[in-house]
Amino acid sequence: MSGILTARFKQGRRTIEFPPPQRIVSDRFRGAPRLSPEPCPVGCSACMEVCPVQALSHDAQGALQLDLGRCIFCGTCRAACPRGAIEFTEDYRLAVSRSEDLMMRGGEIRLAEALSEETRRVFGRSLKLRQVSAGGCNGCEVDINVLGTTVYDLGRFGIQIVASPRHADALLVTGPVSENMRLALLKTWEATPPPKLAVAVGACAISGGLFRGHAAVHDGAGAFLPLDLFIPGCPPHPLTILDGLLRLLKRL
Repeated sequence: MSGILTARFKQGRRTIEFPPPQRIVSDRFRGAPRLSPEPCPVGCSACMEVCPVQALSHDAQGALQLDLGRCIFCGTCRAACPRGAIEFTEDYRLAVSRSEDLMMRGGEIRLAEALSEETRRVFGRSLKLRQVSAGGCNGCEVDINVLGTTVYDLGRFGIQIVASPRHADALLVTGPVSENMRLALLKTWEATPPPKLAVAVGACAISGGLFRGHAAVHDGAGAFLPLDLFIPGCPPHPLTILDGLLRLLKRL
């Protein structure tokens, strides 16, 4: 026991501040994209041709636009673009409140807005989450689990993951909602007492991700639940998830 206490003392404080005062993401992390506002050369579609999820398109002026709900942040588009019109920053802030805000142009993302004052009165001090893996690969699930560790310490914000939907205020849905999980998701939503929230975590839960259009999936949770928060990524970084939840509660 003395050895454990000594080691813990040497490690010091492990919980990060939030928002973090300095850069803490890996060099390999691909955060919020930045797109050139200039129109693409006529006929150029190099980035669109290599995108595995058809997340890129041209707007009416011929400039690039990106669907954050579909993007899996693979970086293939950046490598393919002949004029360097696409880059990925280290900004982990990606969560939005409305599906239309997922369509990104230039470098601006309309980040998630807080719930109404009346709703925050109910959830603002204590938010219980039930996670539903609706056919996910476990990537998003792992990053949700990480939020419960000493480093992120989700509980300090009054947010907890619970074992039963009957104890939950909100559902965190991951995965594209496979046909085999459709009924389970609906029953879990039904079992969650009102008022309640629904959050789509990751590209699969928002749009179907890499499985979009497959006969065995339903292209995300939006087909069944009224979503209050969209958290892009494949998978989203734990900081992205935490940032979205706290914005929803007006805790930032």
